[in-house]
Amino acid sequence: MLGSTLFVLCGLVALLAGGTALVRGASSLATRTGIPPLIVGLTIVAFGTSAPELVVTVMGTLQGISDLAYGNVVGSNIANISLVLATAALIAPVTIEGQLVRREVPLLLLGTAVLVVMSLDNVLRGSDALLDRGDGLVLILLFTIFIYITVGDVSRRRQDPLVTGAEMLPIPEPDAADRAKDWAFLLSGAAGLAIGGQLTVTYGAELAAGLGVPVSVVGLFIVAIGTSLPELATSITAAVKQEPDLCVGNVIGSNLMNGLFVLPIGALVNPISVPDFGLVDLQFSFFLTAALIPIFIFGRSRLGRPVGAILLFSYVGYLLLRLNFN
Repeated sequence: MLGSTLFVLCGLVALLAGGTALVRGASSLATRTGIPPLIVGLTIVAFGTSAPELVVTVMGTLQGISDLAYGNVVGSNIANISLVLATAALIAPVTIEGQLVRREVPLLLLGTAVLVVMSLDNVLRGSDALLDRGDGLVLILLFTIFIYITVGDVSRRRQDPLVTGAEMLPIPEPDAADRAKDWAFLLSGAAGLAIGGQLTVTYGAELAAGLGVPVSVVGLFIVAIGTSLPELATSITAAVKQEPDLCVGNVIGSNLMNGLFVLPIGALVNPISVPDFGLVDLQFSFFLTAALIPIFIFGRSRLGRPVGAILLFSYVGYLLLRLNFN
């Protein structure tokens, strides 16, 4: 079991390093071709933080370990709110001023609600719960609509704090002499993601067997926390720099991408079975998202340290409760 744990940790490190290298290379190449830094920040950088989840999900479904893929995505969404956002709030109270984030919270709630309904096959159709290719296409369509609305809002609201924060993201400046270096980062990042994904999926299943817990639990907590580290780093940095909209936008945007892009891509590759208690995990994710509505929607709302502490304790409590389910 020790060997499996070390290989999983090595896999997570490779995933994080690969995602970072991929973002650096792709951002520099995109900026070199004349793409505005704002678009780079809202697309390539945002995608890069979800690249580890995407790789684990696709590889998990390809190898028939869909429980790990499902647990990783849902667990990452849970960790982003009750661990990442809570940690940022404990560092510095978060006050949301922009309209973009306030609109994205209900969109995330809607997307999570759609996922819950899609996971009710045993109730609605009397069959095993399954996210099939049709479900994946519907979710990707919702993601496309979200991107369209977001791009339109960005073009109209140049003074929104989220837009201002995204423009200040550390996008590498292109150097005419370093095109080969950009490609080296891009290719090495892709290789790191592939190797890390393979190690994480293969030895994550072995670790679950050694611990005597379902594979979904390893994905839900161990792998999900590891793949959420980019979001944690970004949110902590934004909190320290007093950029609350970017802090929350990073978490909400990542959860939207996980639920409406990463998981559907996995379902398109190979239908994903909803594991035992998977619906409970998804419902807890829905509850956490719903809890943000009164905080971020009504007026100049504030996520202070007490709320951050409550979110963090809810994560620890759910972890202990979820382990007892097994």
